[in-house]
Amino acid sequence: MTSMENSTEVDEFRLLGLTDTPELQIPLFIIFTFVYLITIMGNLGMITLILLDSGLHTPMYFFLSNLSLVDCAYSSAVTPKVMAGFLTGDKVISYRGCVAQMFFFVAFASADCFLLAVMAYDRHAAVCKPLHYTSTMTTSVCVQMSIGCYIWGLIESAIHSGFTFRLSFCHSNVVHHFFCDIPAILALSCSDIYINEIVLFILAAFNVFFALTVILTSYLFILIAILRMRSAEGRKKAFSTCASHLTAVTIFYGTVIFMYLQPSSSHSMDTDQMASVFYTIIIPMLNPIVYSLRNKEVYNAFRKATKKMKVLLST
Repeated sequence: MTSMENSTEVDEFRLLGLTDTPELQIPLFIIFTFVYLITIMGNLGMITLILLDSGLHTPMYFFLSNLSLVDCAYSSAVTPKVMAGFLTGDKVISYRGCVAQMFFFVAFASADCFLLAVMAYDRHAAVCKPLHYTSTMTTSVCVQMSIGCYIWGLIESAIHSGFTFRLSFCHSNVVHHFFCDIPAILALSCSDIYINEIVLFILAAFNVFFALTVILTSYLFILIAILRMRSAEGRKKAFSTCASHLTAVTIFYGTVIFMYLQPSSSHSMDTDQMASVFYTIIIPMLNPIVYSLRNKEVYNAFRKATKKMKVLLST
């Protein structure tokens, strides 16, 4: 541990990472590299399919392409540094690098949070008011909703980064985490972090409460609409269009609530790290799989793209 007791100036932080066991560094590097490559290829592949296939030029897939972009971004803010630490053993991150990592991670993770809420509203409009869907979810409305998610993510990120890095760090520069997450950095400060904890809780609670209110309200109306449907085929189609989104919402918000809506005294660094691995590295990989699984539109678009690729390669 690097002692900083006589100084409030910290030029760098040392990330402890997931483990110091030498025998596990290369296996973990291979696993994380594999997961990251699947994340990037899966999400960029989803974006490419949506761009190329006119059948996917709908509000639902517009928001899904934004979700894929955000998943790529916030995973890329964390995972490459973790991989480099496993491969080289260098787990030091500069002060500015730590600020940048926190800023981009929080910005895109917050945007992800609200995109899931927007997608729930989109499903509500499609299922509950199908005749007004095209006039409700116009291109300009979809673009404005997406931009709003990004803007709020940037605002929240600026607040968290500003409040966190105005503190003095004079006890230690060793971060008991594999990236510069807010609770892990706050734990290093020798300043009073009461205000920071309040800000963290209020913003996290607002994100979860507001987004979950939109999601739960939307799905309540969707459920009522489905129960009123006379056609069994119509019910099945409505359920199938919502199942993927519900799965993604449950995974994402379950982890966020566990991580950020508890006091710092309740945090176990080891438990937090496992939860963080899940939502920073695993969830971005799972989303393309969840949204393509049993999705006929995505499957058909993939088949058409594959056929076009085969034709291009054979000529």
